[in-house]
Amino acid sequence: MTGNYQEFLEFLIKAIVDHPEEVKIDRKVDEMGVLLSLKVNPQDMGQVIGRQGSTAKAIRSLLRIVGVKNNARVNLKIEEPEGSTRLNHASESVSKVVEDLKF
Repeated sequence: MTGNYQEFLEFLIKAIVDHPEEVKIDRKVDEMGVLLSLKVNPQDMGQVIGRQGSTAKAIRSLLRIVGVKNNARVNLKIEEPEGSTRLNHASESVSKVVEDLKF
């Protein structure tokens, strides 16, 4: 499977998302190893990340195992989709906690 990390990742992701036609994977190779950047439909982010990040961790583990078997370091970057409100919710939560801490 040397060098087919991108195909492996594409197979995994397309099997778990509702919009497989929108799965895009970019591959970069440098002195640090292979970096795969994943983009999916915003509605599929929950399926890719999983509860508390469990699915994303499992996917990363599989990629590392395949990489080690082929003497390569493989990393996965999951791109935040346009229009995502995840960061806004995080900052709102932080603001609420700060407000709750004020006396």
